[in-house]
Amino acid sequence: MATINALDLTRAMIACPSVTPEDGGTQKVLQDALAGLGFTCHSQTFSDDNTPDVSNLYARLGSTSPNFCFAGHTDVVPVGDLDSWEDDPFSAEVKDGMLYGRGAADMKSAIACFAEATSRFLENHGSDFGGSISFLITGDEEGPAINGTRKLLEWAKAEGEVLDACLVGEPTNLTELGEMIKIGRRGSLNGTLTVRGVQGHTAYPHLGDNPIHRLVKMLSVLTNEPMDDGTDHFQASTLQISTVDVGNPTSNVIPAKAIAVFNIRYNDLHTSAMLESWLRKKLDAVGGEYDLDIYVSGESFLTQPGPLSKIIAGAVQSVTGNAPELSTTGGTSDARFIKDYCPVAEFGPIGQTMHKSNECIAVQDLAALTDIYTAVLERFFEKSS
Repeated sequence: MATINALDLTRAMIACPSVTPEDGGTQKVLQDALAGLGFTCHSQTFSDDNTPDVSNLYARLGSTSPNFCFAGHTDVVPVGDLDSWEDDPFSAEVKDGMLYGRGAADMKSAIACFAEATSRFLENHGSDFGGSISFLITGDEEGPAINGTRKLLEWAKAEGEVLDACLVGEPTNLTELGEMIKIGRRGSLNGTLTVRGVQGHTAYPHLGDNPIHRLVKMLSVLTNEPMDDGTDHFQASTLQISTVDVGNPTSNVIPAKAIAVFNIRYNDLHTSAMLESWLRKKLDAVGGEYDLDIYVSGESFLTQPGPLSKIIAGAVQSVTGNAPELSTTGGTSDARFIKDYCPVAEFGPIGQTMHKSNECIAVQDLAALTDIYTAVLERFFEKSS
């Protein structure tokens, strides 16, 4: 059986430029490492209209339950301004105890730590450890998330695969490893509000209908009161206006339409259907012609504190000495799809440099993260045996 080193594997994956939706060979590097441990690997490429094809990987070791799943993504965001990087973003340089490169924090390092932890666990217990270990890896988390985890889960279910628990390796810690486990995420609703009026001369407003005035009123009624006060595990829901656009090149013309875009991050007091009804009721009260287009990237969800969070928290505390906070803060992640199949939680590296120039992770954090994931496997299969 092969022995995996998280630092070496992270560097090998960083060296593959996998700017979403390109894979750049990253999943082949991971697949070869997992195959060396005895995993059966399934590479799946999914397609959809008007979206790029995406490579995904499902790998499993064992055929019995329970099936503990490690999940993550190998795609990364663009590097941005190359001049702001001290080294090539894909050179995976190690300097002064830090590993640099795009994906070092988000989240090729966590996937490599998954792999080394599994390697260690198998060295201790062999392949007959009372269950299965699987990897659910996508190349579409940083992209539109259409041809990635959602479709891979559907494929796995059709193949008879059952996940019993899942740990996602997204960066969850703010400044120190061991601070935070994510047990849920807020929902995210994006709205585009187009208010229509009648174009006219500003000196003759009675001959026109200024949509900006009504748009301002509409935005006011949407934002003048708090949406809620939060719940036991969630922050208060918020509506933030992202942009207001008229595109009017002159000051003496009443425009024919005005557009605003907003985003609602909402807790478990709401669903997207409830929010759409609330929005339309508020807007209808102002009156006038408008269009409201809504896109929901994910509903709010919560994995109630229980066996999975206790296992992860215990593993974290045993390695770092920190008692991690159970949180639902931050943006969305692919856990929003996995929660429909099994209990899911997230724990991964420090996220201070994710998506930034000179993205990095401390080499000592790679070692500690591997220790934590190893302890998670030990505790999970001890509990399930």
